[in-house]
Amino acid sequence: MIGLTRELGVPSSSAGTVIFNNPIKFFDSETNTTASFSTKFSFTIANLNPSSFGDGLSFFLSPDNRILGSPGGYLGLVNSSQLTKNKFLAIEFDTRLDMHFDDPNDNHVGFDIESLNSIKTANTMLQGINLKAGNVITTWIDYKNVQEKLSVFLSYSNIKPEKAILSLDINLYEYLKENMYVGFSASTEGSTELHLIENWSFHTYGFLSLRTRKNPHNVSDNSVAFVTPMIPEVDSDSSSRNNHHKKLGLELGIAVPAFFFVALVVFVYVSVRRLNSIKTQKLFFNHELLTSPREFTYRELKLATKGFHSSRIIGHGAFGTVYKAFFVNSGTIAAVKRSKHSHEGKTEFLAELSIIACLRHKNLVQLQGWCVEKGELLLVYDFMPNGSLDKLLYQQGPYLSWSHRHNIAVGLASVLTYLHQECEQQVIHRDIKTGNVLLDGNFNARLGDFGLAKLMDHDKSPVSTLTAGTMGYLAPEYLQYGKATEKTDVFSFGVVILEVACGRRPIEREIDTQKMVNLVDWVWGLYSEGKIIEAADKRLNGEFKEEEMRKLLLVGLSCANPDSNERPTMRRVLQILSNEAEPMEVPRIKPSLTFSCSLHYTLDDIVSDDDDDDQVEDCEIKITTQQ
Repeated sequence: MIGLTRELGVPSSSAGTVIFNNPIKFFDSETNTTASFSTKFSFTIANLNPSSFGDGLSFFLSPDNRILGSPGGYLGLVNSSQLTKNKFLAIEFDTRLDMHFDDPNDNHVGFDIESLNSIKTANTMLQGINLKAGNVITTWIDYKNVQEKLSVFLSYSNIKPEKAILSLDINLYEYLKENMYVGFSASTEGSTELHLIENWSFHTYGFLSLRTRKNPHNVSDNSVAFVTPMIPEVDSDSSSRNNHHKKLGLELGIAVPAFFFVALVVFVYVSVRRLNSIKTQKLFFNHELLTSPREFTYRELKLATKGFHSSRIIGHGAFGTVYKAFFVNSGTIAAVKRSKHSHEGKTEFLAELSIIACLRHKNLVQLQGWCVEKGELLLVYDFMPNGSLDKLLYQQGPYLSWSHRHNIAVGLASVLTYLHQECEQQVIHRDIKTGNVLLDGNFNARLGDFGLAKLMDHDKSPVSTLTAGTMGYLAPEYLQYGKATEKTDVFSFGVVILEVACGRRPIEREIDTQKMVNLVDWVWGLYSEGKIIEAADKRLNGEFKEEEMRKLLLVGLSCANPDSNERPTMRRVLQILSNEAEPMEVPRIKPSLTFSCSLHYTLDDIVSDDDDDDQVEDCEIKITTQQ
């Protein structure tokens, strides 16, 4: 990891530059062609004091290897007294609004040519990327000479997005010299902002070789790689035991071949068992876990949470307690989930890690890492400054405007479409509720808590399982038969959507009568009377678009339909909310649901992992619908 600016506990102004030692060829005078290039790197902009920000960093190309600009708003690229002295091409990641350079905001990407007045900029917040939140951000920059096109991509994950955040048509022929240097620069202006480059790769391509003019081809002339791989620990015990057994086996093998064979078999058996144990304890160091989340030490997390002090508690869940963690060295804030020290806790921990480590979506809570140490099971997530949706709906907190609420509904529909239909394996969340919908700094929805999630192959029958989840959000057929499917998630989503629109809990006691009222029944009752708009949250004071409110309420009812066959898919829901499809027809009277079953389920039947189609055939659900 490379730090571009000073790591100080007090505000300071500084600038820093790192340049690759060797110049790289960008222009071929023999063929009069310029190179195309591609680079990928990950960076973090962290701050000990979140309210004080520096100016950001840049990736640059320059004919000179002595670039070091002034501190302040100059990104380490130019000198304050001679703004046009240094020659460069740069992609800036700017975290301060500087009117002197016509910056559009304090969170943008820009393309610069020998000036900090960017030719073109893009607001990163529109893609859900906050440059100064302390998150690891992966960047791809591609320049294709033939197409004369420069593109910049940003992501919190290691998967390159399909859509560029910044794209412009430009020919860099006159700016790309025969040999140029590549590097990074950054600056601060009276802050503690820290700029870190975590890994980097770079290569050029596209020159035509005169020696092979009859059969021209592209060649990758230059490549640079700077990576910081995470390497699994090697157990010294295992290594020592290995040597011991080999030596012993060899000695005995000469004297007693039969005993050598037995000893070898025993050794292989023990080694395999031990290897499996290490893999389980280290949570299967596969490719996905190594490239994004990392393993924290228990000491790190204990220090960051003040010894898991009660003053740092920010929530409780099925998995355990959630703490706010502040990492002094990097100046970042995270949320740490700590288990309940139980077998169930460990099972849920392994489930959550194995699932979410492989998932990448802007509306998922990003996993930073994990820790298995001292009998503790801990997960480290991005900290969500606006907390959970239920707290904002029902407790004191920032006001949720209609635009925020509608955006939350669309974001939640988008991530469930991803989990149900776009992952390699379908993910059934099983515990969708407002308490598991977290909100980032811009009130974007982030779905979390995968402790109860199930991975399934697409188009496979659901397995019987012990009913899990939260009352008020559980589909009727799930309560009856314990079968978790994507349609049970859709039902829970429908309840959450009605909560967002109405500002009422799934099951609530009426103040006057003290009678318990079911939210779905209440909204459906108003709909049957032609007064569905009256279900809107009174705290909105009518400040919403009536057509959008009606659509959201009807989507909620269609998802919460007792008949699972009548519920829409999450893709259809997303299309409706995005105005790409017509809303579904919702019956005026809520369908009544009756169950009949010739089988009597035992607890063993319910928790069995074997799918028994014969049992399902004997069960019948009857729905009566009145229009």
